[in-house]
Amino acid sequence: MRITARTDYAVRAMAELAASGETPLTAEQLSDRQDIPVRFLFGILGELRLAGLVHSVRGPRGGYLLATTAAEISLADVIRAVDGSLAKVRDLSLTGLEYPGPAAVLPDVWRAVRTSLRQVLETATLADLAQGTLPEVVQQRAQEYTADVRHYGE
Repeated sequence: MRITARTDYAVRAMAELAASGETPLTAEQLSDRQDIPVRFLFGILGELRLAGLVHSVRGPRGGYLLATTAAEISLADVIRAVDGSLAKVRDLSLTGLEYPGPAAVLPDVWRAVRTSLRQVLETATLADLAQGTLPEVVQQRAQEYTADVRHYGE
């Protein structure tokens, strides 16, 4: 999985909204707080609004708010809203995917990758980010990464 700038910015903006509670934040405030280009952010906020994850409040004290509680919005929800599926293989369904010969087991690898991503991204919520805590499965995966003796080039 490649984490795009769009995904990174969307999750960071949503974390700010989660931390703000019932106080609407403008795109400019979100941009300043998370160092996100404001013109890019407007497009992201539009996608998040269309997905039903945020709503806008008009007026002098207007801005954006989460459309539901932060605990009900997973990071997977945010990613899917701005970038689509979590793990795609040439836009094919992994159900029933088959390859011949030595690659016959490869669809199981792709399924395992998707499942691992879902375990992390569907478990972690915006409330977790706003509170500075992460679910156990996320903490474990982060520790595994840190402890990995094979430090790959980024």
